[in-house]
This record gives sequence, structure tokens and C-alpha cells, in this order.
Amino acid sequence: MASGPTVLMRLVASAYSIAQKAGTIVRRVIAEGDLGIVEKTSPTDLQTKADRMAQMSICSSLARKFPKLTIIGEEDLPSEDVDQELIEDGQWEEILRKPCPAQYSAIKEEDLVVWVDPLDGTKEYTEGLLDNVTVLIGIAYEGKAIAGVINQPYYNYQTSDKQKLREHRKEAKAGPGAALGRTIWGILGLGAFGFQLKEVPAGKHIITTTRSHSNKLVTDCVTAMNPDDVLRVGGAGNKIIQLIEGKASAYVFASPGCKKWDTCAPEVILHAVGGKLTDVHGNALQYDKEVKHMNSAGVLASLRNHDYYASRVPESVKNALVP
Repeated sequence: MASGPTVLMRLVASAYSIAQKAGTIVRRVIAEGDLGIVEKTSPTDLQTKADRMAQMSICSSLARKFPKLTIIGEEDLPSEDVDQELIEDGQWEEILRKPCPAQYSAIKEEDLVVWVDPLDGTKEYTEGLLDNVTVLIGIAYEGKAIAGVINQPYYNYQTSDKQKLREHRKEAKAGPGAALGRTIWGILGLGAFGFQLKEVPAGKHIITTTRSHSNKLVTDCVTAMNPDDVLRVGGAGNKIIQLIEGKASAYVFASPGCKKWDTCAPEVILHAVGGKLTDVHGNALQYDKEVKHMNSAGVLASLRNHDYYASRVPESVKNALVP
């Protein structure tokens, strides 16, 4: 008798449905009009009602189904009973039909660490730049990011089109039936799905970097890449999507502001299609449960030619950013 889907495939299938639910919550909070903004450590480090509700939904839904997981979420929330309406217990059947990579087939629940950013790009969310926003669920095993889900609640949304925003607010109120949004997922050794892989034209160096967390180190490092163009956008998830859809060739962030929950899921999607994400020294990021949350040596990612970009990081930047 054939055995059922492995722990990893069930977890990813659940995370897909849970991320979609979180995306619906993110849209609903905008539609209802009260963002409930709280400043955390600075005016650029914000939390909204959507961050709080989406994290409660994701973490509670995962913990109910997979009680032995280690789940680490961005928001520091008090433990409280979660409204049943926030719980998602569905699974994406298409994922369950795919084969689990052999190296992960015997993984147990307690071996996995899940890194959750319930709303990546919060500052942009508060400013109406909704296409910068993602929901990130990354899954790590033995310190390595191996599976990830990215939901884009506002995929297909154009910030310049106010009429569309009015229509989309109606859709957001309509709940899960809304056509807006998409979910991307991937597992190392299997691939990444939910988007069309594209590359920047050969020889072009288009850098994507932070919109709201810049400083001299960041700008010095970007300038050293000798870019043809520089895109300044919000959200780590959003920047990795720019790499895999041919809008940018490298993501350069020479600053310690990025955290493990920002990079875990996006790293998997990028690695699954042959890209590479490291710190500015070229070191792989570690995702075990004891690791410090801050990516203190920054982030350097590209779909192709990672060595080229790594070789251009100034020594002054490397000296300033200690792993």
C-alpha cells in the first residue's frame, strides 16, 4: 500500500492555503479602512492590524495542524485565543500530487523551523504601494532554507489606477473569491511554481534595493555595482520576485536591517530556479531555531552571475558588516 504525502509536502500544501488566507486578511484590513498603525522601533519600522491578524492566522493555523513545528514570526504578539475565523485548515491539492525530493522524504515535523513574515513591506502598505507587499512563509531544515511560499495579495494591482483600487477594495471585501493576488511556492530539488521565469537582457545590470531603509553603506554598495539602473522598492519578497521575473538582475542591501523571516521563503524560490542569495561576504544564511534573527551582514542576491556582484562589494562595506 502506497504511503501518503510526506510531512514536508503536507506542510507546504498547508502553507500555500494559509498564505492565501493571510493575503485575504491583508486586503480586508485595507478595505475596512482602519490600519491600526503602531510604530515599533522607528518611524520606518511599523506594524499594522494586518500584520497582527495575518501572523495570528498563519502561526495558529500551522500550530494546530503541525504541533511539533518550531514557528518564528516577525511580530511579538501576546498569546491569546485566536478567532476561529482566522484559522485556515485547507491544503493545496496540486502540491500534494507532486513527489517529495528524496533527501527530504524522512523529515519529521520537529526537525523543521518555519520563519513567518505576515506582511513584508509594511511601510509601503501604509502608503498605498500595495504591489510591494508579500506574505512570506519559509521552511528550514538543518539550518538551510528548503521550502517557501510567497503570497502577493495585490498582484495585478497598479498604484497609479485609482479606479482599480476602488474596484479592488470591493473585491477585497468579497473575500476569497477575489481575482486579485497570486501565490508562488518552491521546494529545493523540485522547483518553483506560480510565475513565469524571465531574465534581464544579457549584459544589463539592474539593481533593486531598499526604498525606505537606505544609508551610506547601502548607496556605496549599489554604486560599486556600476548599475545601468537602480530600482528602489519595498519588501524583500518583492525584490526577489523582481529577480525571477526579469525586472532586476541583483538585489543589493548592504545593511543589517533585514531579518531571517524576510529572506527564508524568497531564498528558496530564487535557489530553486538556479539563483543565489548570500550575505555581502558571500556566506550562506543560516535558519536554525537558535540563530540570531538579524541578517547582520546584509543581503546580496541574483538570478545569474552572483560572483560578479559579490566581487564588486567594496572592502569598506565588508568591513562594516560583520556576520
